[in-house]
Amino acid sequence: MSENSEATDASAGGAAPQGTAPGPQPEPLRFFGTTWVGHDGGYGLRRVGVAAGSLVAAAVSCLVLRFAYQGLEIAEVDGLVGMLVVLMFAVCSAIAFRRTWDGFSRRPADLSREDSLRGLKSIGFIGSLLAYFVRSLTEAPGEKLRRTEYETALARYTKRRSARTGNPAARKSGGSGKAKRPGRG
Repeated sequence: MSENSEATDASAGGAAPQGTAPGPQPEPLRFFGTTWVGHDGGYGLRRVGVAAGSLVAAAVSCLVLRFAYQGLEIAEVDGLVGMLVVLMFAVCSAIAFRRTWDGFSRRPADLSREDSLRGLKSIGFIGSLLAYFVRSLTEAPGEKLRRTEYETALARYTKRRSARTGNPAARKSGGSGKAKRPGRG
């Protein structure tokens, strides 16, 4: 979320860039840009595309993993190794699904932990693709989180702007409302 309130304040001497409305700007989503705000600009088609694309990518990935498993069978490795490989991909995919799903509804509290799980999420990429598919059936992945943040920032901006209305020179200083003149006491 970026706030552009200072750039539009006339007393600061700044001006908003051409085509940018004053106040907070919505954060773009991957594959959607800012179309999620008004559900315009092909938002519905993009959601269908993301859902179909992530499902197809997950299916192709499963096919590739199947070929890898067949390679293990051709190499005649022990059955325990094959079982461990399948178990590893299943667990990593479940963890990646959960972490990706949670990322759609809240920001990570610990960025260093997210960085340490990056490798695990890479192994479980099928889980992340499936999370994208399931979420895109109802909304753009991450839309609810970004909409909440955007509406909160917009409400704060509106409240701050409404508190600054009026002529600041006309405001009275002090508690009594009358200013003392110098020399009188």
